Amino acid sequence: MRAGHAPLGRLWYRERIPVPAVREKRLKRRRIAALGAAVVLVWLCGSSAGSELRGLKGRIVFCSNRSGTWALWTIGADGTGLRQLTRSNNGEKDVDPAFSPDGKQVLFTSTRGGKTGVWMMGADGARLKRLCDGGQAEWSADGQSIVFARNDRIHTRGLVDGKETAISPEDWLPCSGPAWSPDGKTIAFAARSGGKNALYLVAATGGKPTKVYDKRGACEPHWSPDGTQLLYETETHVCRIRPDGTKNRYVTVHAGVQRYPRWSPDGRHVVFCQGVSERGPWQLYTVPARGGAPVKLTDRGSDMYPDWK
Repeated sequence: MRAGHAPLGRLWYRERIPVPAVREKRLKRRRIAALGAAVVLVWLCGSSAGSELRGLKGRIVFCSNRSGTWALWTIGADGTGLRQLTRSNNGEKDVDPAFSPDGKQVLFTSTRGGKTGVWMMGADGARLKRLCDGGQAEWSADGQSIVFARNDRIHTRGLVDGKETAISPEDWLPCSGPAWSPDGKTIAFAARSGGKNALYLVAATGGKPTKVYDKRGACEPHWSPDGTQLLYETETHVCRIRPDGTKNRYVTVHAGVQRYPRWSPDGRHVVFCQGVSERGPWQLYTVPARGGAPVKLTDRGSDMYPDWK
């Protein structure tokens, strides 16, 4: 485990395999082409990045150590209204937040009480409630269930009846980073098998997973709002791909390391974390989903695990 990189949550992802010496030629050509386009865009836009940020809508929830311990914060997508949502004691950590479909509640992972668990609260930071052991929780599209990781397996849980179902195969370890499709039928997740990370899909009721992509340390999948694409991260960059494994494209091509991507509510932009190296410190940026010039959103402490509603 690479200590000091991430506070909690999706830690096994950081056990990265080395970047292959020879990457897929097609993706490499696309990266070079996208890099050229991004450089031209930055040169043409100059100071217009600020106006682009001001035009973005919605709020972003994230975790940060800017207050001295890992807590949840929120900020407008336009860079205004920064506010701390949670405060903890004795070094307890709150990380990995995810908005409910209606934006009124937030799931998060916390070490409150001395044991890592899935928690829920109002989007204003009130009414905190522990749901279960585990972490990395995401909502179903109807807001009635969650999917999460526990003991290297993927589980679903009904929020009304508390019924849990393990949906990843028992002999698939470790599995992590689940994300529920907008139509409610499929769970995307990452698994480490054969010495490398890969993206998989499995029915929300369980079954045999199907592979989406297994190159360049792929992990951290997240569905686009219309369900036609998945964001994911590599060792250094953010990419998007169709669930059938086609149309693999770079979203970020910039210097440094980009991770933890999430879509904007309209699917037109992406928020992600960028660090000088894999050990951070991390700041939040936004970028058009089709690639382009990134816009810096935060600049204090380390800010990670964003979600946008």
